[in-house]
Amino acid sequence: MTGPDDLACSELVELVTDYLEDALEPDVRARFEQHLPTCPGCAEHLEQVRRTISVLGAVPQDERLSPQTRARLLAAFREWRAQPQPEV
Repeated sequence: MTGPDDLACSELVELVTDYLEDALEPDVRARFEQHLPTCPGCAEHLEQVRRTISVLGAVPQDERLSPQTRARLLAAFREWRAQPQPEV
């Protein structure tokens, strides 16, 4: 059962980037970190984002996406993101 101060999975997913950039308010960060040990799915999501950032940071400049490909991928992502997402 969750309490009023517990973070929902959907909230955590929205906050992952801010968490990794150390941009969360202390109270939100505490709620974020309290949620992780209780939710294997969210803990795995955080690790996947960390791995993705690590891999993308290692891509040589000449292997990066062209502006056209990047725009197409962003459009596809935005379209996917606009669809209702199931709770994790």
